[in-house]
Amino acid sequence: MAKDKITFYPIGIIHSPHNDLTGMPIQPKAAAGVKGSVVVDPDYQEGLRDLEGFSHVILLFHFHQAKSPDMLVKPFLDDVKRGLFATRAPRRPNGIGISVVRLLAVKRNILEIENVDILDGTPLLDIKPYVPDFDHQEEFRIGWLEKSKDKIDEKMSDDRFLY
Repeated sequence: MAKDKITFYPIGIIHSPHNDLTGMPIQPKAAAGVKGSVVVDPDYQEGLRDLEGFSHVILLFHFHQAKSPDMLVKPFLDDVKRGLFATRAPRRPNGIGISVVRLLAVKRNILEIENVDILDGTPLLDIKPYVPDFDHQEEFRIGWLEKSKDKIDEKMSDDRFLY
């Protein structure tokens, strides 16, 4: 398989109280009330204009400490190996993470955020406003997660995906 190279450059750094992968929340819902910040490179500050009107933003980031992925993984919310692309496991072929967080404030080139489930020092790739009319789906299926979805608040990361 031919692989074309794509290069991304961080536009900022995400800061959080999570300094260790073990014991971190595994999704923003499980990180309710956890505050952090995003320091956007000053070259991109102008792009933050008008963002303060949104209650939530989508952060796209790089799992900068990830090892090579396995195509079958045992996700945090299950004891059965699943196909990587049917999970949100952090070890991925391109190491791209996504998180929807509450936006508390925009102060120059710094975003104050809440419900942070991201490792401190994570490189930020992009920011998009969360728009329920665009992003929320009325009809959906959640596959194998249907039986485990209620465990999200009690489940924290462990060493299975250590970078």
